[in-house]
Formats: sequence, C-alpha cells, structure tokens
Amino acid sequence: MLERIFQENFASHFNTIDESRQLLMGSVVSLGRLLAKSLANGSTVFWSGNGGSAADSQHLAAELVGRFKEDRRALRSVALTTDTSVLTCISNDYSYDDIFSRQIDALGRKDDVLIAISTSGTSKNILNALRAAKDVGMVTVALLGKGGGLAKELADHAIIVPSDSTARIQETHILIGHILCEMTERELGIG
Repeated sequence: MLERIFQENFASHFNTIDESRQLLMGSVVSLGRLLAKSLANGSTVFWSGNGGSAADSQHLAAELVGRFKEDRRALRSVALTTDTSVLTCISNDYSYDDIFSRQIDALGRKDDVLIAISTSGTSKNILNALRAAKDVGMVTVALLGKGGGLAKELADHAIIVPSDSTARIQETHILIGHILCEMTERELGIG
C-alpha cells in the first residue's frame, strides 16, 4: 500500500513535469529574460502567495537576494509574505484580501515585477495584488495551476501548470522558480 503511494506520486510528478516542459518552455524563457532586464534596470521583483505558495515566495526571493548558483551581487527581490506586523496590521485594520495589494501600494514602483503564485488563481488577495500592481505600472506575472482562474486574465504573463493537483502544481512552481533564478543569473552575466 505505501509502496503504491510512493510509485503513484512519482509517476504523477514526472507526468506533470514532462507536460509542463513541453508546454511552458517558451513562456518561462521569455520570463527569465524579462526578470533579468527588469533587475538590470534597477527594478524590484516582488513575490506573493498563500500557504505553500507563500513559502515558495520567500524561498525564491531569498535565491535572488542571496544567491542561487553563483557568488554575485544581491538582486532586488522582496517576498510580501514575511513581515508579520504588516500582514497582521493590514488583516486587522483592512482585510486579509488586502495584505499584498496594500504593500504594493506602499512599495511598488513602475516597471517593478510582481510574481503572484497561486495553485488556483482565485485567491482574493492574489487578484487584488495583480490589480494593484497594474495600477502602479508594474509588470505582473502569475504562476498558476488548475486552469489559472481569474488570475490568468489579470496577469501580463500567466504560466499555468497543466494539473489540478495542488501538490504537483507546487512542485512544478518551485522548479520553474529555480529555473528562473538560474536564467536570471545567466542573462545578467553573473552565472
């Protein structure tokens, strides 16, 4: 029984990864170039997500600020999921639906990039973040799954993992995130 769970999950993972590889390469390569160009021009990459996607946001922001593969200068990247005082203040005084959009209003600048990570593309705080980023003049990117939800319509660039499984979508999102970090380093000539 446990062996079957192991085998089924690996098979499902590989199938999702292979389908994503076939469908998403062009979009991910374009996004890698966009991120490198934005960072080279002094823009900031902001990340947002809920639950596991919040953890991915923090992880990927850290890869850019710290380093991914090469020892290099720090790159401007912020996870909007990390400041508990800001998150609880906004949730309490406004709404949980505003936790990312309010931060974008405060910190975002024209030509910055927002990467919203959502397995469903339907979370109100993600949708509000995408709208706020557009209002500021930021470039909006959504890493999605389950068909993309409304977020795919709001984002300038939507990368939709071809799966309805939250686990498979999250596994693919972190792989795409790592690929983007490596592409960014290479495009900037620091990897």
